[in-house]
Amino acid sequence: MKILRKTMMLLSVIAAVGSRAVATDATTALHNPTSYFTPAAPGSKAPDKDGFIQRWLLLEPVNKPNRSNAGFVDTYVRKELSKENFPGQFTVIPRDGDTVTAEGEKLAWHAIDATGFNVKLFRFASGLNKRVYGVVFWTVTVVECPQEIRNVRMAVGSNSASMWWLNDQEAVGLFGDRRMVMDDCVSKRLTLSKGRNVVRGAVINGPGMSDFCVRFIDENGKAVTNFTITLEPSGR
Repeated sequence: MKILRKTMMLLSVIAAVGSRAVATDATTALHNPTSYFTPAAPGSKAPDKDGFIQRWLLLEPVNKPNRSNAGFVDTYVRKELSKENFPGQFTVIPRDGDTVTAEGEKLAWHAIDATGFNVKLFRFASGLNKRVYGVVFWTVTVVECPQEIRNVRMAVGSNSASMWWLNDQEAVGLFGDRRMVMDDCVSKRLTLSKGRNVVRGAVINGPGMSDFCVRFIDENGKAVTNFTITLEPSGR
């Protein structure tokens, strides 16, 4: 019986240590975004084999308290994402490390390459020890085309609601409480101009995870990949 009790005690200790190790690993993963992002490398980057854009400038989350995602109807989302929270919100292509002030907070832009096809905003925020719920994430990137590409569609998935612009024109909106699904919503036919095309987006979320994925598809639903992505502002 003594041996049995000692064995049970030893197993309990091992289990406790193991559970703490698992919890520590989970905490480390939560606050370490390197498995989801790397700093954007210099120069340009091709989309992945399925056309997804992985290079973005992400702004640290803007405080926007929403206790539920149920109210993300199109009128509310358009109103909240169309008003200016900071100067240059709809025009500037920032540099990595540039800062803005929004809702009374100083927030920085981060140039990142996502390691997956989707950009995990929750992990981005938690890795920086920023708020993860009740927020708006702003993002921007530049698509460089060697020639004009007509009749493409911007295909987006997001968690939760979001709006997306191409060259200062609204392209697609995703409304309601939704999970991210690739190609969840697609735009009308668009033209990618020869040279620089600016893609800008905003994702709004209350509780829960936040992420998005963006690519361009042709009229047959196939990925458009004959472009590169850069984060260099024009004329710099």
